[in-house]
Amino acid sequence: MSNPPFAPLKGTKLFSPIKLGNCELQHRIVQAPCTRMRGVKESDGISVPGDLIVDYYAQRATEGGLQITEATDICLYASGYPGIPGIFTDSQAAGWKRVTDAVHAKGGYIFLQIWHTGRASPPSFRGGQPPISSSDHPMDGAWLDGTSCASCPPKPLTVDEIHAVVQDFVDAAKRAVQAGFDGVEIHSANGYLLEQFLHDNINDRTDEYGGSVQNRCKFPLEVLKAVCNAVGSERVGIRLSPWNYFQSTRDSNRLEHWSYLCEQIATLPASQRPAYVHMVEPRFDEVLDEQQKIESLAYNDKEKGISLQSFRDVLLKGNVLFLSTGCFNWENAVPKLDSGATDLVCFGRWFISNPDLTKKLADGIPLNKYDRSTFYFTEPPEKGYTDYPIHTAEAA
Repeated sequence: MSNPPFAPLKGTKLFSPIKLGNCELQHRIVQAPCTRMRGVKESDGISVPGDLIVDYYAQRATEGGLQITEATDICLYASGYPGIPGIFTDSQAAGWKRVTDAVHAKGGYIFLQIWHTGRASPPSFRGGQPPISSSDHPMDGAWLDGTSCASCPPKPLTVDEIHAVVQDFVDAAKRAVQAGFDGVEIHSANGYLLEQFLHDNINDRTDEYGGSVQNRCKFPLEVLKAVCNAVGSERVGIRLSPWNYFQSTRDSNRLEHWSYLCEQIATLPASQRPAYVHMVEPRFDEVLDEQQKIESLAYNDKEKGISLQSFRDVLLKGNVLFLSTGCFNWENAVPKLDSGATDLVCFGRWFISNPDLTKKLADGIPLNKYDRSTFYFTEPPEKGYTDYPIHTAEAA
């Protein structure tokens, strides 16, 4: 099944060039990072990119287009999901090198998203070790393995352990660049480890990494600066989700606190200032629909200024490019760009079901509908991953 035809978008700002770091992009359509869990298990806690992952990114690569990979583990036991490829072993780097070679062969650019999931990882995915976080507050509900999160509260990281995680991010970034990636995106969003330090309903530390917003931002900023120092700021982006609910994130003043973080990013020295900040639209949620999410932020959380615009305005002062993601399609992407609210638009679910999304948007070709049931676990693994049809002239 597919959606009805729409007006071709070639000739719009969506298909205008822009430079991001060292990347000379020919259009502003970005493949958003989406967890797909198709890594090949090599041993406990270690999954590698196999042939399917190579095919998946190669299918979606375009001349002068930017792709951001799924989140990848920076170290052993960094994630709480099966099939997540990492970037901390030679075999993983070799697998990713095949991906970057395939993308570059088509004239594309690709960044690797790097993460640590913190308290989102159950002991069963950490070799029996307890999860880690900013504090001992567990998430609501249960982990993917069915275990109650409250049954094993996270262990607050010590200062030395925080420094070690910073180094893990640095090592992952270096290995990514060696594997041919054009850059890395630091995952500081969606309720994972770095964001667990930002939200004041999670982080109640009393040391230099907790309490004030200045202290809560310290860890993510240390990671950002260290990674920029290691691989060059032109090769670094960071993802933030100030309006996020996922994984029990309920900050008391999102607008004020993430504005402070953006001010800090925008005023960093050029050598430590990232090429871009990637933010998730407030309307996006893993559970609620768009209207429910906005209403919840406004009425339940008493939030004001529910938009990314204020963060965009702050980052403009530092000439930091802005990427927006969350519920974009053929109707709202161009107006978002034309308004100046973003520099590039990221598509996630539509890229899953349309390997040739860029061409379809350019020519007004109906899009394949996506199947949520195949986003993650499928048997065989290519189902809903590399088997979506690509448009041909004969099929028109």
